[in-house]
Amino acid sequence: MSVLIILVALGFLMFVAYRGLSVILFAPVAAVLAVLLTNPAWVPAFFSGIFMERMVVFVKLYFPVFLLGAIFGKFIEVSGFARSIIGAVTAFAGLRHAILAVVLVCAILTYGGVSLFVVAFAVYPFAAELFRRADVPKRLIPATIGLGAATFTMDALPGSPQIQNIIPTTFFGTDAWAAPWLGLSGGVFVFMAGMAFLEWRRRSAQQAGEGYGEGHRNEPIAEWSGSLPHPALAIAPLLLVGVLNKLLTQWIPAFYGKSMDLADGSRVEVDKLVAIWAVEGALLAAILLVVTVAFPRIRAGFGADSQSAVSGAVLAAFNTGSEYGFGAVIAALPGFAVVRDVVAASVRDPLLNVAVTTNVLAGITGSASGGMSIALGAMGPTYLQNALAAGISPEVLHRVAAMASGGMDTLPHNGAVITMLMVTGLTHRQSYRDILGLTAIKTLAAFLVIGLYYWFGVQ
Repeated sequence: MSVLIILVALGFLMFVAYRGLSVILFAPVAAVLAVLLTNPAWVPAFFSGIFMERMVVFVKLYFPVFLLGAIFGKFIEVSGFARSIIGAVTAFAGLRHAILAVVLVCAILTYGGVSLFVVAFAVYPFAAELFRRADVPKRLIPATIGLGAATFTMDALPGSPQIQNIIPTTFFGTDAWAAPWLGLSGGVFVFMAGMAFLEWRRRSAQQAGEGYGEGHRNEPIAEWSGSLPHPALAIAPLLLVGVLNKLLTQWIPAFYGKSMDLADGSRVEVDKLVAIWAVEGALLAAILLVVTVAFPRIRAGFGADSQSAVSGAVLAAFNTGSEYGFGAVIAALPGFAVVRDVVAASVRDPLLNVAVTTNVLAGITGSASGGMSIALGAMGPTYLQNALAAGISPEVLHRVAAMASGGMDTLPHNGAVITMLMVTGLTHRQSYRDILGLTAIKTLAAFLVIGLYYWFGVQ
C-alpha cells in the first residue's frame, strides 16, 4: 500500500504536468496528497519541515548558478553572439544536416555555460527556420534541442558547468572534471546514438510524406539580416567559462584550504563548495566580458533583458526546488524505504545501486538535479563508503551519478520538457515519443559507462 501511494502521487504530478499546469503549484499538492494518504496527522510537519526545508536548501545552494547562467544566456542572445554561432554552424553543416546543426549549436551553448532553459528560447527561432527550409517535421525540434542541450553536455562531458555536473561535487569532494574518459565515452555514445535515432525518425517521416507541417502555434519570425559579431568573438565567452572553470577549481582550494572560519565563529566547508564557486566565478567573468565587448548591442534593452533573465532563473530554480521538495517528501515516506531496501538488496554493486536509485528518483521528481540531490542527500555517504570499500574512486561515482540523473528524468512532468514544448508551441502528443526515445538512450548510457569502468578500468 505504501508503494502504491507513491505511485499515485507520482501519477498525479505527471498528469498535471502533461496538462500544462504549474509544477511549482502542484508539486506541493502531490506531496501533501502522498502524506495525506499515508497519515493525515503528518501533513503540517512534512510540509513545513521537509518540503519547504529541502526546497529552500536547494535554492540556497544553486540559485546563483541558475541566475548567472540565465543572465549569461540572455546577454549571449541579445548581443548577437548566439546568432553568430548558429550562422557559422549552419554554414558548416548545411540544410541537409539541419538536425546536426541544431544539436551542435545547443551543445556549444550549454557546454559554454548557458542554461539549457535559456538555450530553448535562444535556439528555437533558428531551429524552426532551418527545419522549415529543410522540410523536416517541426515535431522533432524539442527532441533535437533536448539532445544538444540536455544530454551529453549536461552531465557526461567533463568540465560541464551545468548544475547536474556540479551537485555530486558537494557529496563526493570531486570537481566538475571527474572521470574524464568515462564522461567522454558516455557523451560520444549519447551523441551518436541520439543522432542516429533522430535521423531515423526524420527519414521515416520523409518516407511517409510528412514535411514541416502547417498551422503550427508559436511560429517565430526569424531575423537573419543585419550585422553580426565574428564567430571567433562570439565563442570567446563560452571558451572563457570552460577555461576559467577549470582554473578556479584548482585555485580556490589552494587559496582558502579545506575550510574557512568566519568572524561569528561559524565555519564554511570550502572543499564542498569549490565546484559551485568555480562555475559562479567563470560565469560572472564571462558576463563581464560580453558586457565589455558588446555593450552597444545590449545597452538599449539592458534593464528589461536583465529582468527577463532574473525571472527565468527564479522560475527554473523554483521549479526544480519544488520538485526536489516533492522528492524529499517521497523519500521520507514508508513506501520509499521499501523501494530503497528492495534496490539495495537486489543491486549490491555500489555503481549499479547509485545508477538505479538516481534514475528512479529522477523519474519520480521529473528532475535530474532534484532526483540526484535527493538520492545523494539520503544515501550519499553510504554510496561513498561502499565505493571506497570496493576500491572505486569518488570520481567514478560522481560521473555515474551525474549521468544517471539525466536518464529517466525526462518523463512527461519534467520541467525542461514542459518548457521546450511551451516554447515550440507543440504538445506532448505531437513530440513526446521522440523525447522518450532519447530518454531510453540516455538511461542506457549510465550503465554503459559502468561496464566500461569494470571491463577496461576506464576513468
